[in-house]
Amino acid sequence: MNLKVIRELVKLIDKSNITEFEYENGDERIYLSKNVEVVTVTAQPQTAAQQVTQPVLKEQEVAVEAKPTEVKEKDVALDTNYVEVKAPIVGTFYEAPAPGAEPFVKEGDTVKKGQTLCIIEAMKIMNEIEAEFDCKIIKKVGQNAKPVEYGETIFIVEPL
Repeated sequence: MNLKVIRELVKLIDKSNITEFEYENGDERIYLSKNVEVVTVTAQPQTAAQQVTQPVLKEQEVAVEAKPTEVKEKDVALDTNYVEVKAPIVGTFYEAPAPGAEPFVKEGDTVKKGQTLCIIEAMKIMNEIEAEFDCKIIKKVGQNAKPVEYGETIFIVEPL
């Protein structure tokens, strides 16, 4: 089996829901596996803990140094009741489901637990970021169609 065929197989497996593939023909044998692992990331604000769970492919894990966005006190007076919602993955921040559509949330909106706050696109996969608890959107820090880093603040909210 030549390298080009193997590369094509890897691409097909990567784009599909298949997690394991094995092929055997005479002396040739190929086994491909993409192990999916669930990683839990916990943000620890001063008043409440927030957890976000996101599946991560082991083969494609990349160590990225977190560069949290600094929130200036003049922009938002950081009340001790406010919680920073941080990006659980590296990707592109989108405030709406499609270009020209209404944003999922606006500053001042009250949201329920499980309601979509935004989308972060990573490796052409749209990951909906949901509210982990009932809250009020104080400040939208993430900018539409701009990259975000893991651990970067994307919203400041007030738990209800």
